[in-house]
Amino acid sequence: MNYIRFSDTYNVQRLTKELEQVLQQDWPLHFNTKDFNGDWRSISLRSATGQNHDIRAQENVGYKDTPALEMMPYVKEILDAWHCEKEAVRLLSLASGSEIKPHRDMGCGYSDNNFRIHIPIITNPDVYFTIEDETLHLQAGECWYMDFSLTHSIVNRGNTARIHLIMDCVRNAWTDKLFADYGFDISEKDPMQQYDAATKAKMIEELEKLDTETARNIIASLKATS
Repeated sequence: MNYIRFSDTYNVQRLTKELEQVLQQDWPLHFNTKDFNGDWRSISLRSATGQNHDIRAQENVGYKDTPALEMMPYVKEILDAWHCEKEAVRLLSLASGSEIKPHRDMGCGYSDNNFRIHIPIITNPDVYFTIEDETLHLQAGECWYMDFSLTHSIVNRGNTARIHLIMDCVRNAWTDKLFADYGFDISEKDPMQQYDAATKAKMIEELEKLDTETARNIIASLKATS
């Protein structure tokens, strides 16, 4: 299963309104210059240093909200609605006439216990996202998971920039339930089997605060593996 388009859609008007302020900030050119032609820029909403211009993923660090995220309270609501750890979160802008060349981001598939979510904010009909020879059109406000450890590329042949909200997340029991509900096979690696008793107890404590059916199902699964 190379991708999932989740049923959730987000308010494009609110997203674009918040984006207006952030567009006035400095968006550095993406550091992977060999991976694209044209103009590909970014600004961080969560980064290892808590700074807007830091979009590099790092291991074993605590990610922090950046000043840019403070300008986007609706985006903060979206992040909080995903009940999992968020690492790097950023906005990526691919200018008109630009392309991201075919490449793979190793370790960015769900079976690697990390996953990446794309939410288009601004796009156009001539933006083409290709993953493993399948071309997709992601509409503004939609929410997508893709296995970025597979070969993928993006081309913007339209007259406007393509700007996406991108979240790097850490797999947990809540996301396992979500992905399974969309038909994703999560049997290859089960994080619940990997947690020690103290971690499970802490997870159960946090899930109990949510008081939802999904949370209760996950609590039952955690207790079943104790």
